[in-house]
Amino acid sequence: MAEDKITLNKFSKDGKEAGQVEVSSDVFGIEPNVHVLHLAVRRELANGRAGTACTKTRSEVRGGGKKPWKQKGTGRARAGSIRSPLWVGGGVTFGPKPRDYSFNLPRKVRVLAMRSSLSAAQGKFKVLEDFSFLTGPKTKEVADLLSSFGLIEKKVLILTDYKATENQHIYLASRNLPGIKLCLPHNLSAKDLLDADAVIASNSAVQEINERYASYV
Repeated sequence: MAEDKITLNKFSKDGKEAGQVEVSSDVFGIEPNVHVLHLAVRRELANGRAGTACTKTRSEVRGGGKKPWKQKGTGRARAGSIRSPLWVGGGVTFGPKPRDYSFNLPRKVRVLAMRSSLSAAQGKFKVLEDFSFLTGPKTKEVADLLSSFGLIEKKVLILTDYKATENQHIYLASRNLPGIKLCLPHNLSAKDLLDADAVIASNSAVQEINERYASYV
């Protein structure tokens, strides 16, 4: 049975339509699964946490080995150590300790999350053939491209293999512009797609993503 296809609009550097790109409806045209998207974003945020916060308990704080005063007869409350959590300079009760916040999701869930995010962001995609039109690492040329799409001061995800020869200038040309994030196709995440106001992608990047996620059954 033939695979269902949908189309994404292809544009020139001037923001004018220049054709269409066919992609799989199983990747870019499904009903987004909100719960799976929530899990995927939670996983990415949790996996990015350092988990290095650390406090000392009363047994780890230096000092406090001597009982500050005798148990009875002084009129003061009982005290066994100046490093009690009740004292200034004492330990911390139930404070944070280094820990790993990361968790994993089954592969099928991760794939469904990417398909859901790609489908939810389908209308954000603006496909270019590549970025070979850049004459050098010139920020103004990328700013002109954003202006032609009406994306000045917007959060824009540029999705392309910026290590390829035809895209060699896009990394240096875009890094000084606020709100721009550059991403390799194999590093794309659901959070990146949901955060962006628009996605400017090269044709090869779209085809790579389409092939990657269409291959899963």
